[in-house]
Amino acid sequence: MKLVHQINLAFALSLILVLSVTAVVIHYVLLDHFIGTQRKDMQSIGAALTAKLETAAAQSIPIESEPLTVSGFASAQVAEVGVIIQDSQGNIVRSTPVAPTAQYMGIAAVRPDSIASYNSSSVDGQFLTEVTAVPQGTMTLITPVSKIKAIEQALLGRLMLVFGAGAVVMVILSLFITKRLIKPLMHLREELKKVKERQFSEVRRVSASGELGAVAESVYEMAGELERYNHVQKQFFQNASHELKSPLMSISGYAEGIRDGIFEGEDIRKGLDIIMSESGRMRNIVTEMTLLAKLDSEDDIFKAAEVNMKELVEETIERINPVLVKKGLFVHLSYGDNESLTVYADRDKLLQALLNIVSNGARHASKHIYIQAGLQKGRVVLTVSDDGEGISEELLPYLFHRFVKGKNGETGLGLAIARAIVERCGGLITAGNRQEGGAVISLGFPVHRKTSMA
Repeated sequence: MKLVHQINLAFALSLILVLSVTAVVIHYVLLDHFIGTQRKDMQSIGAALTAKLETAAAQSIPIESEPLTVSGFASAQVAEVGVIIQDSQGNIVRSTPVAPTAQYMGIAAVRPDSIASYNSSSVDGQFLTEVTAVPQGTMTLITPVSKIKAIEQALLGRLMLVFGAGAVVMVILSLFITKRLIKPLMHLREELKKVKERQFSEVRRVSASGELGAVAESVYEMAGELERYNHVQKQFFQNASHELKSPLMSISGYAEGIRDGIFEGEDIRKGLDIIMSESGRMRNIVTEMTLLAKLDSEDDIFKAAEVNMKELVEETIERINPVLVKKGLFVHLSYGDNESLTVYADRDKLLQALLNIVSNGARHASKHIYIQAGLQKGRVVLTVSDDGEGISEELLPYLFHRFVKGKNGETGLGLAIARAIVERCGGLITAGNRQEGGAVISLGFPVHRKTSMA
């Protein structure tokens, strides 16, 4: 069964159940209310008739000549009230036309001296009665319960008609609202089918409100991310094949030339040097590609611990010092005063990231490289800048993408690896240009605070 039918069926059954319970409750509430109202009316009528009969007895007026009218004594009389007057022997001496006979009612003789023991307001299943002592004997007020029930059922029937009309309106509104709720779900299902079939670019945003709108927006954003990831993956394989193709062509060409005797003497040595050089280049590319794949997929590759950034920067400078000396570059270090620059990261991986970043700066610097570390807004910030030509505006948005190489670039994977490492360490890496000229790469990490043992 479709969801829209399930919702409508559940709503209809719930509505029927609620209306049924409401009808039963209203039935008993109305019946109790009408009976209570009729009792009060009968008590008012009884008091008025009793006073009238006492006056007639005091004036020695025969009871037969005294009219027994009950109208006008109660303002909210529910049903007609009959009157039966019995003498001390239980004989009926007067009754109104609406009152049934004593035999039909089953009323026994009620003596005035025993009236206190008689249930003055009782419902015997058919009649509601009120018995009062009068000078002439006893006076019994009678109302058939069937008339009260008839009035109650008539009112209940009208209420049920109103409820029925309201239920129809509610069902129509339910169909309308359910359709509006289910329609976005149906559209969302179609968009999810596109995601399943990898048609990410064809996924459209589904208009909806509330939590459903948030889910639809998440699906749309997910499709966009998957599309970008798919594009990056295709571009990665294309670039990887291109980067590997060049050294393979050189290796293959020189190997065939040496085999076929095309190269002789010193040319053979040069060809072998090129083969070794290109083989090393391929090894570096494959190593970096493998490292990137591990950074993206393996969780246990990181061994996080406390890392002192000052010590890490100094080790980075020591390792890259031969390159700096060869190019005649000067490194300028500066740290914040009396600041604990401790982060929680994988020391070896973070060292690899710094080596890649500083090596990149060394390739583009003219004479100077500046490394600054300190605390900024509660974060450990490390910046590496140079006095080179800077980063072109076209290259800047894609600087940390794979196989994106600037001038004098090597594999195009160094900064991509650095970004992956920094982000896995909980940091953020950005790039830009200095106002004085040259590029600047900034790394920000949360401060790691040592927990003292009590």
